[in-house]
This record gives sequence, C-alpha cells and structure tokens, in this order.
Amino acid sequence: QLQLVESGGGLVQPGGSLRLSCASSGFTLDYYAIGWFRQAPGKEREGVSCISSSVSSTNYADSVNGRFTISRDNAKNTVYLQMNSLKPEDTAIYYCAAKPRVCGSGYYAGLTYHYWGQGTQVTVSS
Repeated sequence: QLQLVESGGGLVQPGGSLRLSCASSGFTLDYYAIGWFRQAPGKEREGVSCISSSVSSTNYADSVNGRFTISRDNAKNTVYLQMNSLKPEDTAIYYCAAKPRVCGSGYYAGLTYHYWGQGTQVTVSS
C-alpha cells in the first residue's frame, strides 16, 4: 500500500518553531516532487512549499517565504518542512503530497499530486 505519513505537528507559541516530516511507505520518494499544503478551518487548501526530486528547485508561498524551509533526505525517504517564526495564522492541518519529479509553476495545484498523507495538526497559540 502506497502511503505518505506526516509527523511533527503540535502546539507551539507564536515565534516558535516546528519541523514537520513526511515519510513514504510502499514506495521511494526519490523520483517524486513533494509538496506541503495546509488547510485552516473554513479556508481553502493552500500550497505552502514544494521541492523537486533532484532538490534543484524549491518553491514557497509568499505567506511563508523566509520563515519556512523545505528539504529532503532521500536516504531516509523523508521530506522535511522547518517552520520558524510561527504565527497564529499558520495554524492549520498540514499535508504532504507527491507528484512526479518537478514542482513546476503550478506547484500549489493539489490536483497535480498523486499521493497524499493524512495530515498533522499545527496550532500556534499563546
């Protein structure tokens, strides 16, 4: 069974940091671009970041650029999202998703991704 599993979410104070992980089960992530998405209650899903299979390109939404960093360790079959300087508006369920090789200019379009995880809750609150 092909699965993506997110971990690392939790409750953090404004200004704090979290690192999310996305691991695969049943397939290797080597040939896939991995995107991170988030969805807050009552809001549409938002594409947050993406990293290509070759690590040659990364993309970030304006709302997180400069605060979040995406990376991958193919030896561990895991992609990470380091989130710093967190704000209350970052509160959401975060999902990772996989699509072939490149992120592209449409990396934020969820329909282009083939596999999705179940999500991990991130809550930023004092």
